[in-house]
Amino acid sequence: MDFTSIAIVVVVSVSGVYFHWWLHVRIKRWINRDLALSMAGDCQAMRNYMLQKLAEAEQQKISKKDLPDWLKAAAEAYPAA
Repeated sequence: MDFTSIAIVVVVSVSGVYFHWWLHVRIKRWINRDLALSMAGDCQAMRNYMLQKLAEAEQQKISKKDLPDWLKAAAEAYPAA
């Protein structure tokens, strides 16, 4: 194998790993966003509130295991609820 072949293999491999990581992160964000919005119902104000709470949970690094309960508590604490 010459240098060009090795460089192509390295570039393609790194690109593939990066793409899979990026896709994993995007899917995780979509799942968490859907979870937060599912607790908000049709009320636009509560949807905005839950998205703010989701951002707060991400900032506090709430674990994936604890996120549903944390969001549920936030939804129950919503002032208009």
